[in-house]
Amino acid sequence: MTTSSRSLIHRLAPYFSARLRQNSRLLSSSSALQEPQPSSSESPSSSPDAVRMTDSCVRRMKELQAEEASQRLLRLSIEAGGCSGFQYNFSLDNKINADDRIFEQDGVKLVVDNVSFDFVKGATVDYVEELIRSAFQVSTNPSAVGGCSCKSSFMAK
Repeated sequence: MTTSSRSLIHRLAPYFSARLRQNSRLLSSSSALQEPQPSSSESPSSSPDAVRMTDSCVRRMKELQAEEASQRLLRLSIEAGGCSGFQYNFSLDNKINADDRIFEQDGVKLVVDNVSFDFVKGATVDYVEELIRSAFQVSTNPSAVGGCSCKSSFMAK
């Protein structure tokens, strides 16, 4: 084996092992969905695992809600992909599914499905305005061990 081939293998080995661990977690959390779950609605202070919103996030959601007739929810979900293994996906939604967890602050609701919740327990959602973009982002996530500098993807513990 050449030196460059060994170097490539050494660089890719941590990535593949991390992906295997993440897939294992996804499989184990999907089997947990079949068990009865506690109440899906939670208040921000009720649990250390609650997903919190910053004042900036709440303010932006209220601005968006004022522009529309219906009350929109901020939905946070996790998808495989991104430069670190998983990526955050934010969307505006108007329905709550049976497997959703609801976090409310000052009349603004953040909705996270049960599978995604395992990856964002105790996280904080922020709204950031920069020169090149304005976006919702997860500013802190205790379930992440690393991520990209743009904070749109992360590697799970």
